[in-house]
Amino acid sequence: MKTLIFTLLMCLGTTIIAKAQKSDTLKTTTDTIKVKTPADGSSYEKAIVIMEKSERTGTAAEYIWLRQNYPGYSTKMQSLNYYKKKPYDILHVVLADGTERAFYFDISNFFGKF
Repeated sequence: MKTLIFTLLMCLGTTIIAKAQKSDTLKTTTDTIKVKTPADGSSYEKAIVIMEKSERTGTAAEYIWLRQNYPGYSTKMQSLNYYKKKPYDILHVVLADGTERAFYFDISNFFGKF
């Protein structure tokens, strides 16, 4: 049962990610993205905290933040990890200058909420 639920969540997540990367039609604004100081997304401790309340808008907010702060990036991979019992998305990207970097997003406000 857990495997089935996990598989369904992964399929849904992949669909949401693809849509979020293509457009900003989800009316998510930077006002809904809380950034803790000194949050630069470089580690769990400095993760960007997403304050959205649903998977759809929360995932979109991650990509909107990346587009606004690192225009021209491309996504290599996204992974879901837990640290101190909280869920985090880690997006591995290639920046416009060719530099590879990982960004940590605290997704505890929306993870699992549809």
